[in-house]
Amino acid sequence: MTKILWILLFCLGMWAADFGAMSTQELLAIMNYTIEKKDQNKILNELKSRIPEMSAKEKNIYKKNLELLKKQNAKK
Repeated sequence: MTKILWILLFCLGMWAADFGAMSTQELLAIMNYTIEKKDQNKILNELKSRIPEMSAKEKNIYKKNLELLKKQNAKK
């Protein structure tokens, strides 16, 4: 059920050009699944601006997802 919710959020996120309106949790969930490089950059920029306001848990998720993203981009 949770996976379905994240997939739905991902799909909605792809249509929404305004990543600033999305919650931090939504951005963290889709940051590794965004296909277009320009959208990845927009998401990362938005998350970087939110780092001071993130909880410790959100920061850890961000760091882990960022490492995964770098690995994925290195394989391409």
